[in-house]
Amino acid sequence: MELILKMLDKIVEFFEFISKCGPIVMMPIMIIIIGIFMGAGIGKSIRGGLTVGVGIIGLNLSTSLMGFLSAAVGQMSANYNLSLGTIDIGWPAAAAIAIATKVGVFIIPVCLLVNIFMILTRTTQTINIDIWNFWHFAFTGSLVAAVTGNVLLGMIAAVCNEVIVLVLGDITAPALETTLGMPGVSLPHGFSAAFAPIALLCNWIIEKIPGLRDIDFSLEGLKDKIGIFGEPIIVGFVLGLGIGIAAGQNFQKAMETAINLAATMVLIPKMAALLMEGLIPISDAASAFVDKHFSGRGQMYIGLDSAIGVGHPMTITLALILVPIALLLAVILPGNTVLPAVDLAVFPFMFVLILPICKGNGFRSLITGLICLTAGLYIATYLAAPTTAVAASINFDMGGASSISSICDGANPLTALLFTIGTLPSPVAYGILIVIAIAFAVYNGIRIRKIEKA
Repeated sequence: MELILKMLDKIVEFFEFISKCGPIVMMPIMIIIIGIFMGAGIGKSIRGGLTVGVGIIGLNLSTSLMGFLSAAVGQMSANYNLSLGTIDIGWPAAAAIAIATKVGVFIIPVCLLVNIFMILTRTTQTINIDIWNFWHFAFTGSLVAAVTGNVLLGMIAAVCNEVIVLVLGDITAPALETTLGMPGVSLPHGFSAAFAPIALLCNWIIEKIPGLRDIDFSLEGLKDKIGIFGEPIIVGFVLGLGIGIAAGQNFQKAMETAINLAATMVLIPKMAALLMEGLIPISDAASAFVDKHFSGRGQMYIGLDSAIGVGHPMTITLALILVPIALLLAVILPGNTVLPAVDLAVFPFMFVLILPICKGNGFRSLITGLICLTAGLYIATYLAAPTTAVAASINFDMGGASSISSICDGANPLTALLFTIGTLPSPVAYGILIVIAIAFAVYNGIRIRKIEKA
C-alpha cells in the first residue's frame, strides 16, 4: 500500500511539473514525441516541434503588443472616473489559479484518459495534444470544488467540460478547413469552443432573415472598395489611433498605440503561419498513421491550441472593433462590475471558431461577438465571487483586490453553465453533469457513424 501511495505521489509530481512548464515548453515536446511515434522521422519531428515553439513565442510577443490597449483602457478609466470594482486579472493568472488547485493537479492525466476512452469508443474524432489548455477544464472544476467543498464533483464538472469541448471540436473542424485552410485539425479549446453553439444559433437565425442574411463585409471587400486603406496594417493603425484619441492620449502615445496595433495585424498572421509550417509534417504523418491504424474510423483530427487560428486578418479586425465597444458596454450595462483590461488580448480567440461557423461572414461574426461579449460581462460578474474564493483558497496574491475575474475563462458561457449545475444539491449535480457528458458523447458517436456510412 505504501509503495502504491509513493507511485501516486511521483505521478502527481510528474504532471505538476508538466503543468508548470507551460505551452512554450510542452507543445514542442509533445509535437516531437507524436511526430516520431507517427512516423514523421526524427529530423522532421524535431524541426516541426521547434518551429511550433518559435511560432507560439512569436504569437505571444505579437499579442502582447495589444498591451497598449490595456494602457489606453487605464487612461479611459481614469479620465471618465470609471469605478468598476472587479479586477480583470487576465488568462495567465486564471490559468495559474486553476492549475494550482486540487482539481488542477489531476486534470492532465484524467483528461488524457477521457480522451483515449472516447477515441476507443468512437465518440470523438479528436486526438487532443493541447494538454496545457486543459487548465480551462480545471478552472471550471475548481470553481465547483471551491463553492461545494467537493473535489470529486469539481473533477466531474471538469470532465464534463472536456467531453463537450471535444465534441464541439469535432463538429467545427470541417469549417476550419473550409474557412481557415486547416485540414486534419480541430480546436478543442475551452474558451474558443464555448462560443461555437452561440455562433451556430446566431448564424442560423440570421440566415432566416431576408435582407439581413445578405449583409457581409471582409478585408478583401474593403481592399476592393478603398484600396490601400482596406489593408490589415492600415485598419489596425486607424483603429489604434481612434482608441488612443478616445483615451485622451497625447500625440506620441496615440501614435504608439496605433502603430503597435498595426503591428499586431501584420505579425500575428505571420507567426500563425510559422506555427502551421511546423505542424504540416506532423499533420501529414498523423493522417498517414490514422489511415493505416484506424481504417474504417473515418476522419480523425489533431486537437491544437486555438492560437493557430488567430492569424486570420478578419479575426484580428473584429477583435479590435470590439475593444472600444467592450469598454462602452462595461460602463453602461446595469449590474456589470468588470472592466476588461488585461484580457483584451484574448478577444481574437473569441472569434477563432465564430468566423468559420459564420462562413467567413464579417457581419454575422461581429453580431455574434457582440452578443457573446454582452453576455460575457455579466458572466464575468457572476463568476467573480467563486473565482475570488478559489484564488483565496490557494493563497494567490490578488494585489489587494477584493474581487477578481477575467474574460478568459471568467466570461465563458460553458464554464458558467457547468458551474451553475455543479453547485446544485450534490445528488442532482452529479446526475445532471454525468447525463450531459454521456449525452454529448453518445450524440457524437451517432454523428460520426452516420458520416462514415455516408
